[in-house]
Amino acid sequence: MTDIDRAAFEISDDTYNWCVRTYETLKSRFGLNLWVHPDNELLGQGHIFLFNHFARFETVIPPYLIYRATGAHTRSVADHALFEGNESFAKFLRGVGAMPNNLPGLLGFLAAEILRGRKVVMFPEGGMIKDRRVVDSDGNFGVFSPTSKKFRKHHRGAAILALTLDIFKKRILDLHEKKDVARIGRWVKALGLDDERQLLARANEPTLIVPSTITFYPIRVHENILSRAVGLFTKGIAQQAAEEMLVEGNLLFQDTDMDIRLNAPIPTEKKWRWWEQKLLDRYFMKIASLDELFGLRDLAEGYAERMLARCINKETLRIRDQYMRALYTGTTVNLSHLASSVITSLIRRGQMEISKANFHKTLYLALKTLHASTNVHLHRSLNWPDRYRGLLDGKNIELERFLNNCKEAGLLSQTPTAYCFLDKLGHDFKRNEVRIENPVIVYANEVAPIPEVGKAVDAALQMHSTISEQEIAHFLFDDEQKAHAWNREHFSTGPYRAINDKETATKSGAPYLLLPQEHAQKGVLLVHGFLASPAELSDFGERLSDQGYAVMGVRLAGHGTSPWDLKSRTWQEWMDSVRRGYRILSAFTDQIVVVGFS
Repeated sequence: MTDIDRAAFEISDDTYNWCVRTYETLKSRFGLNLWVHPDNELLGQGHIFLFNHFARFETVIPPYLIYRATGAHTRSVADHALFEGNESFAKFLRGVGAMPNNLPGLLGFLAAEILRGRKVVMFPEGGMIKDRRVVDSDGNFGVFSPTSKKFRKHHRGAAILALTLDIFKKRILDLHEKKDVARIGRWVKALGLDDERQLLARANEPTLIVPSTITFYPIRVHENILSRAVGLFTKGIAQQAAEEMLVEGNLLFQDTDMDIRLNAPIPTEKKWRWWEQKLLDRYFMKIASLDELFGLRDLAEGYAERMLARCINKETLRIRDQYMRALYTGTTVNLSHLASSVITSLIRRGQMEISKANFHKTLYLALKTLHASTNVHLHRSLNWPDRYRGLLDGKNIELERFLNNCKEAGLLSQTPTAYCFLDKLGHDFKRNEVRIENPVIVYANEVAPIPEVGKAVDAALQMHSTISEQEIAHFLFDDEQKAHAWNREHFSTGPYRAINDKETATKSGAPYLLLPQEHAQKGVLLVHGFLASPAELSDFGERLSDQGYAVMGVRLAGHGTSPWDLKSRTWQEWMDSVRRGYRILSAFTDQIVVVGFS
């Protein structure tokens, strides 16, 4: 079917299974937390999977995920340089389905593999984009080429593969409708398929591209086991290799989240105009292989074929832009992204210092703005109040880790009341150095393609000095409601279900806030009893509200969700719950009466 020797690239079950076992071992021993969103179902539906490229070992994880979820072997396209110089390593790569990106006839071979039921993984960036700079000064997607010293567009091999494959499928269905058994039989034989039914089943499937976004969190800059071992057993290695081992070792050997978001599949079937269809039919009469079909762009003869090639070219550009937009907006946004975006936004305005109170408030307000957005994917730590709680006051573990990394990298200093941004933040670094020297710009670049993040940060910077205590209190109460919903859902599945099914309470265990239309002179903070929930005092709260009092029913940590949630809670957490309720209610009243039960 193509000029590629299939035997030379035969996938080895032994090699594949060894990789799966090795990865499982690494994941369990070294703390790489792999999360797939929304679920594994898309791994079965898709045919061509696209991934952004930030670390070297990303190339082996997508095939592992697909194999684990579907049992299907995967072809992946890798840099041809990896196959040169070391035949043992090249053989290993071929054994796990990798193909060099400069292989003649590659796209035809991959198309045939999809028709045989295999998946294809591609990296449209064309290499590791370590600074995550993927938007140019005009807002267009692209990547910076160190060779040409300018931005270039992303590769569109995936678009060409998918669209051309759909053209071929349409041709097969047309032959079937015309009952051209002889031609279909020749294609079945050429593709190495079992029979005509298998070819027709594949031809009836739309070719789906699944843009998939990998996000690592956090990015650390200190030494790790891998980098120390290199320094110990070698007498110096190239700076680029040392930097890569430092960062990628921290991803592998530390407690790191690797979020993989499978974005909505992109169907690539084109509705051909009547004259385009005639041109296609005429071209099909002269070809006998997928290689010739993929070679139309280079081998077009005459005005008609060149016109057809231009139509296909235009459509592949549209598909490429569509999947790159999905890939880059699928980033899982974390606190470091928000903090870095705030810092870079302030520096662009010429502001090299901000009070700690305003910085914390800006971060919190940006987060609350994003909570209202349906187009942004937030890291679970930003959806779970137990993890982001305290951000408004600067008492947050995630924030402390980010600030410590910035100080360690020499990007930030602080006084008792302010954060100061150092000149190093504005320096240019080589692409292989930037993740170590300036992680702030890497984080900011990673979310630059998501307009909602920039808008949330800008709005928060404008709002932090004018927002009222009442508005902040509403945000804080929203956190209390989110905490109840998050913990209730978290403790509702798997091993927790058996004891949860014994629950007899029917009322919601969520906190409540009852406010009169006018400002209340007095408010009542209701604190429920042990093993109960805010619902225990809700009738009393309603009667108080009817009399004009501002009322809040506090939910003590661990209550109103599941016994499993309550099991690990302490009395200090219950006191913190009451303090938070007091803070919220105090924004709406002059005096508070605390009423406790039990």
